[in-house]
Amino acid sequence: MLRIKNLVKSFDGERRRRSRAGGDTGRDRERVYAVNDISFEVEDGELFTLLGPSGCGKTTTLRSIAGLERPDSGTIEVGGRTLFAAAGRGRPVNVPANERGLGMVFQSYAIWPHMTVFDNVAFPLQVRRRGQRPGKKEIGERVHRVLSTMELDDYADRQATKLSGGQQQRLALARALIIEPPLLLLDEPLSNLDAKLRESLRYELKRLQRDLGITSVYVTHDQTEALVLSTSVAVMRHGDVVQLGRPREIYENPNCRFVAEFIGTSNFIAGEVVARDGERYTVKTDDGQLVLDSSAAMPTGTEVVVSIRPEAVEVGRTSRAGEVPNEWTGKVLTRAFLGEAVDHVVGVGRHEIRARGNPDVSIAPGTEVYLRLDPAKLALVPVD
Repeated sequence: MLRIKNLVKSFDGERRRRSRAGGDTGRDRERVYAVNDISFEVEDGELFTLLGPSGCGKTTTLRSIAGLERPDSGTIEVGGRTLFAAAGRGRPVNVPANERGLGMVFQSYAIWPHMTVFDNVAFPLQVRRRGQRPGKKEIGERVHRVLSTMELDDYADRQATKLSGGQQQRLALARALIIEPPLLLLDEPLSNLDAKLRESLRYELKRLQRDLGITSVYVTHDQTEALVLSTSVAVMRHGDVVQLGRPREIYENPNCRFVAEFIGTSNFIAGEVVARDGERYTVKTDDGQLVLDSSAAMPTGTEVVVSIRPEAVEVGRTSRAGEVPNEWTGKVLTRAFLGEAVDHVVGVGRHEIRARGNPDVSIAPGTEVYLRLDPAKLALVPVD
């Protein structure tokens, strides 16, 4: 459906010149690469998420697909149709944004405040060229069908600004869907909502996307949002895609420390690979050995970091040494009740390891405990 190949987008920037004494001696112009030679594909019916911190290039990538930014090089294709191709082997192509036929939902919704709900949704059809514009009756039928899908049919005659935040978000989505686009682009559409509403709308958006089967590219910095909504996730950093895969794969098997830190919470323990048998590794750390399973290719002697998710750590008051691998002893430093779970922070040597478990298990600070680390739930990542 969507194919991005070798996409590059840079901007003019400034870099301060410093004297040897540390003084500011002026500024030099330099190119800042917001998108740095990235490639990926999105299949029909997928919800593909670009995830990363501010400034990583995710919104620039989305705007390039929409035609709101002109890349320096690369190609963008949707459904076999070339929307952008830089000058090179063939003639350059840059289809204007209003001719790409894509739907887009902005972070601010960008609904027209002087129009009713019905008119907001109908407008993209009403401004089409004469030969492509549906009749008045068809426009009315399509608008009411989309509003019904969004559960907004009772608000058709209401001014758009008199809707709640969640309803305005659904209105913006309805307006994007009315043109029946081959690709829907969403730029952090839930970020302006309060936490409770944002959580409920995540599942509603996922249901709608699945039921309608519309191919979507979603931009967010919210890791939970990406895990809940996505078919596939591309984690971006400094204009690069550092890891691409299914949400569970990226969460359970991050390929670098940045991904492990950005997606969820992790404990990190530095060590050295001292033995390997297929995908079973033994890693020597300052506080003892760890045995784990990993598909990473790390030869013996490699310095590595073991990433341990809090839910992969079992805390107990009694030892099971000899029955399970990776049992360490430590002392509870603090605990926090989270409602659905309890977090314990346990001191083990120089490390403070966070463990998340059943809310019925709450161990007081100062208690000596045993930590058990499941080899199948530990991840091996290279030292950055």
